[in-house]
Amino acid sequence: MTKVYGQRYSADLERDIVVFLIGMRLNQLWRFWKWLPVFVAMPSMIIELRRNPSLGLLSAPRTFISGRVVLLVQYWESFEKLESYARASDAHHLPSWRRFNKRSRGNHSVGIWHETYKVPAGNAESVYVNMPVFGLAAASNHVLTSQKGQSAARRLGAQSSDAMPVASNDDVLA
Repeated sequence: MTKVYGQRYSADLERDIVVFLIGMRLNQLWRFWKWLPVFVAMPSMIIELRRNPSLGLLSAPRTFISGRVVLLVQYWESFEKLESYARASDAHHLPSWRRFNKRSRGNHSVGIWHETYKVPAGNAESVYVNMPVFGLAAASNHVLTSQKGQSAARRLGAQSSDAMPVASNDDVLA
């Protein structure tokens, strides 16, 4: 069982990181033989990245499925490490990328996409209540909000006051 932390926690992002969103969209559900190879390619990459932390992935990716879209949220040490992995001839990604490009010509059954965000230290805030270590906190440091600030504005450095808009207790999000 994953430990759930009942108090208010935040991520303490002490260094720059990269947030990488990658996903696929099932455009033609009934043509599963066209999109299934794309779907099953990702787990081997994740296993490879988790087995070798020096490649730059900071924590276990989170997978979300909504309708026809599958989304993975990843946190990386740097853009350079992300790009290096994507282009490495001895890693799982490059052959999968090449196979997708070859198979996707004229195949509109599945789409893939990604978004990359470079996040400088101090330019992200978070709050977690009744959650296990998650998201940015899993990729950086999991700390009590009393260390970072009770309000989102304080955690981002947008204001020096730490007054919350509602009475403070452990189950209120700011």
